Amino acid sequence: MASTTVKVLVSSAGRRVELVQCFRAAAAELRIPIEIIACDAEPELSSACQIADKSFKVPPCSHKDFIAAVAAITLDEGVQLVVPTIDPELLPFALAATEFAKNGTRIHVSDASVIGMARDKLETMRTLGAAGVPVPRTAGLEEVRARPDDWSWPLFVKPTSGSASRLISKVDEPSDLPLAPPEPMIVQEFLDGAEFTVNIFISATGELKCAVAHHRLRVRAGEVEKGLTVRNETLSKIARSIAAALPGASGVLCFQVIDSSQSGPRVIEVNARFGGGYPLAHHAGATFTRWLIEETLGHPSTAHDNWREGVLMLRYDAAVFQG
Repeated sequence: MASTTVKVLVSSAGRRVELVQCFRAAAAELRIPIEIIACDAEPELSSACQIADKSFKVPPCSHKDFIAAVAAITLDEGVQLVVPTIDPELLPFALAATEFAKNGTRIHVSDASVIGMARDKLETMRTLGAAGVPVPRTAGLEEVRARPDDWSWPLFVKPTSGSASRLISKVDEPSDLPLAPPEPMIVQEFLDGAEFTVNIFISATGELKCAVAHHRLRVRAGEVEKGLTVRNETLSKIARSIAAALPGASGVLCFQVIDSSQSGPRVIEVNARFGGGYPLAHHAGATFTRWLIEETLGHPSTAHDNWREGVLMLRYDAAVFQG
């Protein structure tokens, strides 16, 4: 394979050291030189920025100048692939993807319609439910408050567009519903059972190539801390159904499932980006980062679904030191 250097920009890099390492490992397998560029609102406080080959300070992704700042970096540095890592930056990148492509830069992002659906958990449940994907009963907070007797309690409350387990809570009765939440909330039937994440890779032509499930044995701040890869045909079938329901999906996505002892597996959310637990899938042989590099450089894809079951991940804290 040609030795052309691939330049990858990891946006909102933060703590995504493992993701940077996965890209480097993928390039090493391909025998391709790689340059990792990272950007963040506070690169001096980002461990991923510190281990990148280059790092840049950019405005927060909510700022009007964010996209222009990233575009300038990609142009100056000759970046071929931009990898967003957090939910709020996905839609701005999706809307700007065509402009980046004119300068030879691929944004690893699904269509704006997919991003909008994934960011709105109520719309996620409606879209997937309509496609036959098993989901929990879900409604807006005020709808449940107005008709509490229509529901079997306890219930689960979380932000419509939240992430990292922020502001989630179990409510045992109507009086426990939040009175003045800081943002829109949804309510779902309470599910009690094993939790799974399924990391999926959809090719640039829209074909589901791989679906790697792992059992979330322990979770911290919404991110898997201890996980075990498992092969489960029901979860694989759900992955195929989700891919079919989202024709604009592309690249890496993940979804979470609770296998309820009463109602069976139910999809509770979809993330249209690399999930925090991706390194487990990578170590099990589902090297999504390699497949993205192959697509970006126009090389034949080696994407497959032949990953290893029974791979256990036990995370621990590490540090990057400066000075």
